[in-house]
Order: sequence, then structure tokens, then C-alpha cells
Amino acid sequence: MIQDASLGPLGPSLSALLLGRLATSMAPTLEEAYRRRWWMACTAVLENLFFSAVLLGWSSLLIMLKNEGFYSSMCSAANTTNTSQDEQRQWLSCNQQEEMLNLGFTIGSFVLSATTLPLGILMDRFGPRPMRLIGSACFAASCTLMALASWDTKVLSPLIFLALSLNGFGGICLTFSSLTLPNMFGNLRSTFMALMIGSYASSAITYPGIKLIYDAGVSFMIIMFTWSSLACLIFLNCAFNWPSEAFPSPEEVNYKEKIKLRGLALDHKVTGDRFYTYVTTVGQRLSQKAPSLEEGADIFISSQDVRDISEKSVEKSVPLRKSLCSPIFLWSLLTMGMTQLRIIFYMAAMNKMLEYIVTGGQEHETDNLKQRVTETVEFYSSVFGAMQLSCLLTCPLIGYVMDWRIKDCVDTPTARDGVATKSVRPRYRKIQKLTNAINAFTLTNLLLVGFGITCLIDSLHLQVPVQPLRDTDGPAIPHQCCVCPAPAAAFHGHGGTLERRALLARRHLGSL
Repeated sequence: MIQDASLGPLGPSLSALLLGRLATSMAPTLEEAYRRRWWMACTAVLENLFFSAVLLGWSSLLIMLKNEGFYSSMCSAANTTNTSQDEQRQWLSCNQQEEMLNLGFTIGSFVLSATTLPLGILMDRFGPRPMRLIGSACFAASCTLMALASWDTKVLSPLIFLALSLNGFGGICLTFSSLTLPNMFGNLRSTFMALMIGSYASSAITYPGIKLIYDAGVSFMIIMFTWSSLACLIFLNCAFNWPSEAFPSPEEVNYKEKIKLRGLALDHKVTGDRFYTYVTTVGQRLSQKAPSLEEGADIFISSQDVRDISEKSVEKSVPLRKSLCSPIFLWSLLTMGMTQLRIIFYMAAMNKMLEYIVTGGQEHETDNLKQRVTETVEFYSSVFGAMQLSCLLTCPLIGYVMDWRIKDCVDTPTARDGVATKSVRPRYRKIQKLTNAINAFTLTNLLLVGFGITCLIDSLHLQVPVQPLRDTDGPAIPHQCCVCPAPAAAFHGHGGTLERRALLARRHLGSL
């Protein structure tokens, strides 16, 4: 007891330090993570599907929040409707209530979009593991706050703003941390990248699914507490399976070779990293060109040259600024920003749009019309959520287009000895990546234009099934085929950085 009292204010800091060391000690090595890559990929898809961009299914959550009585105190008896299906509690509903709840969705969507830039910087600095731990904790806190707020909505309704903000931030942390995982799959990187983004875009099905459970009679509080517990499982999965090191991209180094070299006891504190760097650099230089007398200093390097390897590689590479200012990269930012803005607007206004299509702009004068509006909105909201799964099916198609014949290509066009005598011209990796990116980009824009034209037809039965298809492809396929052309066309070795910058800029343009 005396020792505990002497620690005093140092107690919380020591506890945090011990927890940090414990989390670090549980982190596997890159070699162990490589052996678990299929488990990590499968769980990441499920986690993205049920915990990432769930705010995209806002229309279903809005109905549940209104049924629970969030901000129902703003409604007067003069211009209200009873939306709760519970016979014990009849909550009032009005336009002021819906506007306030939509404001919470706007704030949550803004947090989901605006925090991506600092999130990307932190992920470049610390890796995906801390961001994923923080994201799962924030998502669990979000569900807990919504459950607690539903206990007394008259007093605790303002907590919904904090809950939706944590929901958006936690979801985007899970999304972006999973985008580094496809680096472990080599030539299938684009396919797994598309699968991750597709599961992120398909997460809008979560709230419609929860609404079905809610309509079956399960308490909203029980649903949210259960969801919070599942988010804690994501935290544990990340703590035990995700490494503390960032996954190296295929452009930086051969992943399998790095894992094999790491397994040869090269992790010595003094000589391990230096020897690994030496072996990797010598192998890369010998594979690029044959030694000559004039260039002997570049081939037969010394230990002093190894210390300056990173500086020399930076000098030889094209600056990141030039890649960021490339026309195709800027054009992809513009198209993705417009698509993101369109999607966020549709998510927020979908219920009102459905209501307008049913009523034709008329006021709800009769009870029959009010009942018809309510049933139509609930039905097509469920249809919209179910159609989100189409994104999970279409995104791997774009990933397959991006990975077409990549493994049959050679790395660089510098080794020309013996190539000229062959009748078949070799395929170079960077050129093939650019060709695949152009094909994917063209296919995507044709789909978006076709869906956009179809949605202009004033037919409820045609608009609702087609619009979700357009909007589910919207967040996913432009993610993949507008971002991937940028590093493919830049040719400067900034692939991972360009992908992150494009994704972050897309979210910022959409939030603006």
C-alpha cells in the first residue's frame, strides 16, 4: 500500500507504458505475418464489410434513430407523425428532427473524410497496426455511446453527434490500414486491393441488416452493445496478428526474398540490417547491368557505400512532386472527388428523394399517403442496402483487369542482350501496368456514364435498383482504377505514396 501511494500520479503513465509494451510484444514479425496473410486478408474483408464505412447505410440508421426517439422533443403535436412501431412508446417525428439527425450524419461523414490526411501521415510514420487498434477502439466506443444514448433520448440525444464522429473515424482507420495488406500478395496485389475497397463500399449493407434484426423485436441497446463487443474482437485480432512493421510494397523489394533473408538470423542489432541492405543492393545492381571497368565503382560497392544507399536512391528517383503534378494523377483526383460528392449527397438525401418520387411534391394530407410513403421508404432502403453487395462482386473484376499478365512481364527494359534475336517481344512490367490501368479506367467511366443516364429516367422501379449499383460502384471502382493509373503512369517508384495521397485527396474533395 505504501508503494502504491508513492507512485501516485505515475500510476496511469506506468500503466499506459506497460500496456504499450504488452501490445508491442504481442506483435508478430513480418515472417509470421506473411504466413498468416490469408487469415489476415479474410478477416480484413469481413471487418471492412461490417465495421468500416457503415455510415453509407445512413437511411436505415435514420429510421431506427427516429423510432428510438432521438430529438423527438423538437417535434410539436401539430405537424408530426408517429414513426415508432413499439406499442408502449409512440415517438413523434417531424422535419426538424430529421434535419438534426442528418446534421449528425454530415458531421460523421466529414470526420470520415477530413481525417484521412493526418491518418495517412501517421500511417506512413507508424505503420497500419496502431491505426487499426485505434480505429477498432473508436468504433467500439461509438456503438457503446449509441446504446447508452438510447436509454434516455430526451437527455442523451446530443451524444449521437460524438457517436457518429467516432463511427466515421474508426471506420476510415480500419479501411486505410487494410489497404496496405495486399502488398503481401505480389502479383495479385491489385485484386486484393479491389477486394478490400469493395468490402469497404459494401459496408452500407450493415445498417439495413441491423434494421431487420431491430424490426424482429431485438432491442436497439442490445444490438449496439453486441456490435461493440464484436469491434473489440477486431482489436484483439489486430493485436495478435498484425505486425508492428509496415508491409513493404512489391516496388520496394521482393517480399518473399526479404522474408527468407530475415529468417537467416539477420536481425542482429549491429550487423543484421547492414548485411541485409548490402545483399539486397548488390543483387539489384547485378540484375540491372553487367559490370564494366568504367562502372566498377557502382557494382563492387564497399561498406561505406551502403550507408549512402538511401540517399543515392532518392537522388536517382524522380521527385514525388513531379508525380503528384502529373496530368493523369490530377485528372483522377477530379473524377474521384466528383464521384465522392455525388455519393455522399445521395446517401444523405435518399429518403427525401424516395418520398418526393412517391408523392410528386405534394404534402402528406391523408393518412393513406403518409402510410404509403413510410412503407416505400423502408422497403427501398432495405433494397438499397442489399444492392451494396454488388460492389463486392464487381471490384475484383477491376482488380483482375489491373493484374492482367503482370506475372508474365519482365521488370526493366535494360537487359537487351539476347532480346533482339527473339521473335516475341517481351512485356515490360511498368508498360503492362499502364495498359491495364487505362483499360480499367475506361471501363469504369463507361459504367458510371451508363448508370448516370439510366438514373435520369423518372421511374421508381428503375431508379432504386440501378442507383445503388451506380453508387456502390462509385466508391469502389474509382478508388481502384483512378488511383492505380496514377502510380502506374508515373513510372517513378512512388506507387504506395501516390495511392494513399489519391485516396486521401478523394475523401477531402468529397467532404468539401
